[in-house]
Amino acid sequence: MTKLQVALLDDNKEQLLKNQQMLEQSGLVTVVLACSSSEVFSKEIKNTTAEVLFLDLNLGDSYMTGMEVAHQLKLPTLFVSSNTAQYIKEIENLKRDYNLCVDHITKPFTEQEFLKTTERFLKEVSYFAKEDYVSLDFGASKRNKINVNSIVYLEADKAHGSQSNNKTIYFQNRKVEKLIDFSFTRMEEKGFLKSQFITIHKSIRVNKNHIILFDKKEEEIEVEVFLSTGKTVTKRLPVSENYFADVKQFKK
Repeated sequence: MTKLQVALLDDNKEQLLKNQQMLEQSGLVTVVLACSSSEVFSKEIKNTTAEVLFLDLNLGDSYMTGMEVAHQLKLPTLFVSSNTAQYIKEIENLKRDYNLCVDHITKPFTEQEFLKTTERFLKEVSYFAKEDYVSLDFGASKRNKINVNSIVYLEADKAHGSQSNNKTIYFQNRKVEKLIDFSFTRMEEKGFLKSQFITIHKSIRVNKNHIILFDKKEEEIEVEVFLSTGKTVTKRLPVSENYFADVKQFKK
């Protein structure tokens, strides 16, 4: 079975190294990133295929808190912190609002406590992940297993209008692809829940979890997508007035 890929963030370098060593020696996961700076972490994680986050909450560099990182990346998160109690409400909100697997362990802890918590958390992630993947056809590449949460938005082929069954699909962590014979009216049959992928325009369906802001004056939302050039860029997408109410409930 393929191991989940995890990224670690802790401003205590000694604790960061200890956590990394415990995870690697346990064989439970593959560590793809370990950082003591949230600024470095936010830049470097874009070059990884991390699926799970292990985050400290209060970080000394003051660039971002662990909670802010979790909200930005929207990946399953195990908070590893001495300040867990003061963040409990935010942890509950993160888990509920984004339908993510979220857990925590409070420092200090023993190796046994850390690994048992990790093992239980990973089982939960793996269980829910079974429902979080879809199989998509990209041109000649068929039946690609794609993590639903990595999808930012889908757009009808502009050359053929909103009724085209060919779509362009944009991701958080992989290059843009072309979907062949994919109908918006049958998205739920493919595994795209209407509660997660909302209509903002007749030709666009967007993952609500990736909406950064809604600019009502300009009638646009803002998202971040990964391009074929290997860079993450910010894009603005048009919102039709008929769909303002659907968008406003997620972002102001």
